[in-house]
Amino acid sequence: MTLTLGFSPCPNDTFIFDAMVNGKIDTHGITFDYVMEDVQTLNQWANEGKLDITKLSYNTFLHTVDNYALLHSGSALGEGVGPLLVAKRPLDEAHMEQYKIAIPGINTTANLLLSLAYPQIKYKTALVFSEIEAAVLSGAYDAGLIIHENRFTYAQKGLVKLADLGDWWEHATGAAIPLGGIVMRRNHDKELCATVDKIIKESLAYSWKHYPELAPFVTANAQEMEEAVMRKHIELYVNDYTTDLGEKGEQAIAILFTKAEAAGLIAADVPGNIFY
Repeated sequence: MTLTLGFSPCPNDTFIFDAMVNGKIDTHGITFDYVMEDVQTLNQWANEGKLDITKLSYNTFLHTVDNYALLHSGSALGEGVGPLLVAKRPLDEAHMEQYKIAIPGINTTANLLLSLAYPQIKYKTALVFSEIEAAVLSGAYDAGLIIHENRFTYAQKGLVKLADLGDWWEHATGAAIPLGGIVMRRNHDKELCATVDKIIKESLAYSWKHYPELAPFVTANAQEMEEAVMRKHIELYVNDYTTDLGEKGEQAIAILFTKAEAAGLIAADVPGNIFY
């Protein structure tokens, strides 16, 4: 059996999926036809139901939960992992509605958190996440919402932090931050979904067993990132929640659904079970 799979070229995703897409572990007769794309493209494809299995932003999952079920393994979720709002200079929060903000995609969890924290913001433009720092430095935008490895590089590029939306979320809810998850189309039976879930967990275990060595699959797709930054990225975004969401992870996702519904960002008719 062949299943289509989508994830990003970021180190946390390639670290998770390396063993299962490159024949390093038993995949129980399943071949994964994978593609790597930026988070905004994966979110758009999820809205179209294009792939059997895909990484997506939890914000997108809020809108695609009828078609996709969440797997227990593979998520990017945790504490201190939230998106940062940055600028060339400090800005007055009292005038946030006047500023032009570059964001890493309309349907990203980063944008959802920005909308919840600053509902008055009006002017947002979606860019590829890796282009945001340069766009703010050029003066094209007043501020930018950064994710992934950019949280490790913005200061050395001359940008200042305006807000840590992860801190905002944690203080507002007491919950971990659900950033991205791995989902599978609901037209697949539960047994197959459970098998894929198990394979992802075993793939991740294989990568941790060989860590801190980084596989060529990780380094080759890391966009010229230094290995030290790759490891910081992996250690921040790949954690116990990635192995299994567990009760705390499930509660954090439930809170995200509740907050989005209360803000009028999603409809109220969410399926009773978001998992397979």
